[in-house]
Formats: sequence, C-alpha cells, structure tokens
Amino acid sequence: IYIVSISGLFKVAEEMLEKGADVNAQGGQYGNALQAAAYRGHEITVELLLEKGADVNAQGGEYGNALQAAVYRGNKRIVELLLEKGADANAQGGQYGNALQAAAYGGNEKIVELLLEKGADVNAQVGQYGNALQAAAYGGNEIIMELLLEKGADVNAQGGQFGTALQAAIYRQSEKIAELLLE
Repeated sequence: IYIVSISGLFKVAEEMLEKGADVNAQGGQYGNALQAAAYRGHEITVELLLEKGADVNAQGGEYGNALQAAVYRGNKRIVELLLEKGADANAQGGQYGNALQAAAYGGNEKIVELLLEKGADVNAQVGQYGNALQAAAYGGNEIIMELLLEKGADVNAQGGQFGTALQAAIYRQSEKIAELLLE
C-alpha cells in the first residue's frame, strides 16, 4: 500500500485496502502510506487512507508524521484535511522537528498561520533548527519571522544547531533578518 500511495494510484489503493492491506503498515523513506501520499500531494489517496482508518498521528519516516510531510511540501489542502481529522499540530519528530518549523523554514505563510490557529506552540524546542523562529531565520523568511514574533516567539530562545535565531540569520548572511531580530 505504501508504494501505491506514493504513486497516487487511488483505484489500486482502494482495491488493496478492500482486500485487507494494512493501512498503517510502516515502511520506506516516508514512514507509511499516509505520510507518503501526504508528501506527494495525492489528496484523494490521503482521504481514502483516512477513511479506511489510517492513524493520522503515526510516527516514522523522514518527516516524522503525515502533517509534517504535507507542510513541508506546502500542500495547504492536505494540511487542512489532516488537521480536521485530528492531526496533532505539536507532534514532534522528523527532519524539521515539528510541522511549524517545517512551514517556517519553507516560507509558507498561510500554513504557518493555520498551524498557529490550530494551537501549534510557537516556542517549541525540537529538531535541528531548535524552534520555528530559528527555522524561519535560517530559511530567510522575514514575513514569517514577523508573524512568529507577533505570536510571542522568544527571540532569545536557545537550541538547535545555530543556538539562536540571530545566529541562524548571521550564519545565513542575512543582514536584513539580523536587523529585524535586533529591533
């Protein structure tokens, strides 16, 4: 079911599930079928997997969970669908630590706003970037940094590979972002 979901072969996935395929089977780079379909943007397959009992918060794979995989790819509709089905906006794990950090690094303002509306912790410390503000600083995303600061992001928070958001901005050689953080 994993490979079929990566490929977006809805009809084959539907038939496999009707014949007893394990919707939550782990395997492969993305973790499971739901994570793979979310990463690849196969919305109809994501809907099918959820309808058939896929665990929306299952952990594993490169992005940790389906929400982080969809966020990383910037697929707002799948992000909304996963959140509607109970995805934990603060689930930790995967390459970016959590969904908010993935969105902040990737520069997707609408998804950052959505995650914050759904209760994502703006100061959660996890992953290689430490927190969302540090991820946005390293990603060079000034608008998202301003949004995170408005929502209470701690400009002095320490963690991650750069230590602070200011150090991430300096490492990235972004004078404009460094100035924003020093204000």
